[in-house]
Amino acid sequence: MLEWIVANSWAFWLSIFLILAVIEVMSLDLYFIMLATGALGAVFVDLAGGPFWLQTLVFCVLSAVTILFIRPIAMRHLRRSPADQLTNVDRLIGQDALVLEPTSRLSGRAKIGGETWTARVEGDSTLEPGAYGRVIRIDGATAYIVERRA
Repeated sequence: MLEWIVANSWAFWLSIFLILAVIEVMSLDLYFIMLATGALGAVFVDLAGGPFWLQTLVFCVLSAVTILFIRPIAMRHLRRSPADQLTNVDRLIGQDALVLEPTSRLSGRAKIGGETWTARVEGDSTLEPGAYGRVIRIDGATAYIVERRA
């Protein structure tokens, strides 16, 4: 088996690259794509005629360099987003919520951004249907609202 891998190392490294790329698509951690970059570097070393030990060295070094230097930069760019480009539930914080049924700290429903949400009032008050509240946080599928001050 080892002899086949050494003789067909381009196929071995390409397979490793594809497997790591698929794992990265599922995890989205940016670790596996960095390892996949190392495997792709090893493919190029093999195609250039380099020995297997050099391919392995290039895989290790390139993977380590991309994880240590490229990944932190990429993660900073992924985490940084302007306030006007909030996504998912983050964009609902601060929006008005139309109360659809009596809403207390234990139960209730409200319409937020065109969708009906399970809602809870932050505090001991109760909001009646037709009243408006303001979303202060989202926990799972529950929106926590406070009475909107005029």
